[in-house]
Amino acid sequence: MTSPFLALESVSHVLPDGRTLFSNLCEQFDARPTGLVGRNGVGKTVLARILAGQLQPSAGRCVASGRVHYLAQQVAAPEATVADLVGMRETLEALARIETGSCAAEDFEAVGERWDVRERLRHELERNGLGYLDAATPATALSGGEAMRVALIGALLSEADFLILDEPSNHLDRPNRQALIGQLQRWSRGLLVVSHDRELLNAMQHIVELSALGLRSYGGNYDFYAQAKARERQSAIESLEQAKTQRRREEQTLREQRERQERRQARGNRQGREANQAKILLDRQKERSEASAGKLRQQQAAAREQLARRVREAARQVEDETVVVLHAVPVPQAAQRRVAELETVTLPFVAAATRHISLTITGLQRIGVLGPNGCGKSTLLKVLAGQFEPLAGSCKIAAQRVYLDQRLATLDPQRPVLDQLRSANRVASESALRMWLAQLGLDAQRVTMPSGTLSGGERLKAALACALYAEPAAQLLLLDEPSNHLDLASTQALEAMLRGYAGALLVVSHDEVFLEGLALTHRLEATEQGWVLGFW
Repeated sequence: MTSPFLALESVSHVLPDGRTLFSNLCEQFDARPTGLVGRNGVGKTVLARILAGQLQPSAGRCVASGRVHYLAQQVAAPEATVADLVGMRETLEALARIETGSCAAEDFEAVGERWDVRERLRHELERNGLGYLDAATPATALSGGEAMRVALIGALLSEADFLILDEPSNHLDRPNRQALIGQLQRWSRGLLVVSHDRELLNAMQHIVELSALGLRSYGGNYDFYAQAKARERQSAIESLEQAKTQRRREEQTLREQRERQERRQARGNRQGREANQAKILLDRQKERSEASAGKLRQQQAAAREQLARRVREAARQVEDETVVVLHAVPVPQAAQRRVAELETVTLPFVAAATRHISLTITGLQRIGVLGPNGCGKSTLLKVLAGQFEPLAGSCKIAAQRVYLDQRLATLDPQRPVLDQLRSANRVASESALRMWLAQLGLDAQRVTMPSGTLSGGERLKAALACALYAEPAAQLLLLDEPSNHLDLASTQALEAMLRGYAGALLVVSHDEVFLEGLALTHRLEATEQGWVLGFW
């Protein structure tokens, strides 16, 4: 059997606003596990969708040797069920109709040879610790981690020749990230993973980077890529400095050459006048001198353009290291003021001991919420945010609060980011709002586009801006996996901003390095006995 492959042949893509996202991409992806990396907004998801056949490029073509299964970043639509997440709704519904007497050809075609699909799904759910779910379970009842794990089961059961996974480790706790890496290492067919997760990328055999310069292939894992990238950047910087030095040196030579020419011309004119030469001879000499000077000017202009071209080419190889800035938000608050209280609350959709919780949050507490997928972390934040009602007990909130969920539901995909930030903050000037967004890497074009057209990382930055820059400022921040979708520079900027945040903070994250950078005061941990609050 031929090894699976995907090939890009001179692929370009132009966005609806006329902006060219990338152009003339050529690359072949084979059965080696490959990671696709790049900054937020560079076009990784668009490229993944083109490779999966979900999006047509503006120019060029993508060739696939077999069937491709694509797993998107956002795996759950509001009305979806587990059957939708695993991509089996049509097959399961057709099977149910056949079992009740249907003889429709399309039902038998939908089932194909997969008569055991229901049993296989049940087996995989149980094998992955999700046996409490069934095909009809609504996706809204699942945490982000559970939804991703279910979608991954569907990908691995798809029998595709090539898997394309977009940020598959988002929302997964550490044990499930390790399980994902193990599953992908056992996958024997084509695999492309779009990710910022360095641990996952280190399990890949091959890294391809998408940047403003195009696609560049590297032969090893993420550590190999990072070292090679650092060497390349240093070499590019040195080449740029050499080109600038050479331009300065040759500019000096050109100036000296021009000055010598001007001195010769002035000396000749002076000698002619002193020798009382005839005017016709002086005019002829002047014409020759001016022609010679004009030719020299043309030669020097061409030489300068060549020098400038060398510098531009050298500069093009040095990618900008964009600095991402999040401003600290002033939050006046007394340290001991009670901002939220849960009294003998029973959480909905949680079956374990962690369904019960009593918790008091005061003004300057900074709490990291930890625990495995499905223990109720996201549900707890939704109760505090007022999105879910507790089954029992009471939830009292005594402060302005802001909630940022995993699915960025607070962001209206139809409205531009600038409009949404203006609605959240009617005090700041438009120039200030634009500056804040620009410092997050959202330029003048992007802030006027519908937020649904932005990349995952750009949408997260937009949602963060609307949450953190709201007026009045929130005294209680509820953040569910806020570093998901962010590249390294943006994650570090978020860490710095949250370290300076003066209000109460509850943050759910599986990224231990990120949590360590937040100067947390307490940890709220899910255990088999229930929730345990302790010092960080």
